[in-house]
Amino acid sequence: MAVKPFKQMAFDDISSLFFNPDEFAEEHNVDGKKMLIIVDSMEAERRTRKQFEKLRIDGVSVNVILIYVPRKVFGQAPAQGRRLMLDGRPYVVEDAIDEGGVLSIELRAFIS
Repeated sequence: MAVKPFKQMAFDDISSLFFNPDEFAEEHNVDGKKMLIIVDSMEAERRTRKQFEKLRIDGVSVNVILIYVPRKVFGQAPAQGRRLMLDGRPYVVEDAIDEGGVLSIELRAFIS
């Protein structure tokens, strides 16, 4: 029996390990479809401070959310600037990167 390369084994384990609802993932509604995703608020907070320091507007705050979702569940990475609904709230895709079968999607919303 041939042994799979490590990358293939890791890719196969993405859903069962990282996107397991008993471990890291939670169910959210993404563009009208229920998906198990991981929301990283710590990294999003760090990015928010760094990127939007110059955009201070009285009475308006920036909400940045970083989500991770398996590419096989979400599909192709969304384009920068695309509108995306997360749990019924509109966001704009700030960035989207395919990290070995997992999409890292940074979402931004301005809140007044």
